[in-house]
Amino acid sequence: MKASLRTGGTAQDPAATESAAALGEGVPAGHEGCGQRCWRDVREAWEPRDGARFRILFVCTGNICRSPLAERLTRSALGDCPAIQVASAGTRAWPGLEMDRRAMRALVRLGGDPEDFGSRRLTSALVADADLVLTATRGHRAESVAMHLAAAPRTFTIAEFGVLTEAVRPSKVIRHRDPARRARALVDEARALRGVVPVDESDIIDPYGGSWLRYRAMGRSIARSLATPLRLLTHSPDA
Repeated sequence: MKASLRTGGTAQDPAATESAAALGEGVPAGHEGCGQRCWRDVREAWEPRDGARFRILFVCTGNICRSPLAERLTRSALGDCPAIQVASAGTRAWPGLEMDRRAMRALVRLGGDPEDFGSRRLTSALVADADLVLTATRGHRAESVAMHLAAAPRTFTIAEFGVLTEAVRPSKVIRHRDPARRARALVDEARALRGVVPVDESDIIDPYGGSWLRYRAMGRSIARSLATPLRLLTHSPDA
């Protein structure tokens, strides 16, 4: 169930990028060599819905370590399916950067693919258009919800969502064969367990600038948190 996003290009200043996006059709002056990632993704962060009926957005700070690792792990697990799109963004991201090298290494070891990744800045439109927002920390969760208050019921930290989905009865989710309906059912069940199931640790550590062991711990924490929701989303109802 993986859907591709537009990529390619070089890093640009966020303010310049947003100004460029406001110019409308055509490539803005000075951005001729930037490709799509620089200016177009600000206004077209998601592919057109077409068959995609559920969108998952991962959020961290710079969108070069935690959220891209989570995005690419999720894409790898879900595979090719137009029913679900997966993207990531950073609250203070500099658009167009590659993943941090150590985060990339951690991702590859977990089975994900960092190829053609480009960071993007979190916007209210991204949050509003997402059906599920999963953040690295409680702070990112608060910032995301502040951008679009209606997203509060469908916004969780990655670790929080992992704990809540562990308490979900699988039959309530896997009975749905349609991927989007299954994803919506999972979010509904997790939301119902808020305040009922205790979540001891909600945040994923920021490894940026730390040791390789710190990056590896970050990757493992994310993989652990996503294991149950991804299993529920991909489990065959006939198995």
